[in-house]
Amino acid sequence: MEKKKIGKITHFFPKISVAVVELEGSLKTGDTIEIEGHGNTFEQKVESMQIEHQPVSSAKKGDAIGLKVLQPVKEGDVVFLK
Repeated sequence: MEKKKIGKITHFFPKISVAVVELEGSLKTGDTIEIEGHGNTFEQKVESMQIEHQPVSSAKKGDAIGLKVLQPVKEGDVVFLK
């Protein structure tokens, strides 16, 4: 299946395992994403996301979302929609 780049990681909070993703496309809960960068790639389902600490079920291009991630990520890692 074709991967579509939908954003990049701009920040990571290791204590709570939350990444900030700047979106270049739309994303909704239930979507499967792949995070790639710094020699590491993994995929996960979007269980929940937040904008300005408010839970949202979907986000659009230009939004910066907080996303719980399964593995540590780094700034500049790329997020793809599967």
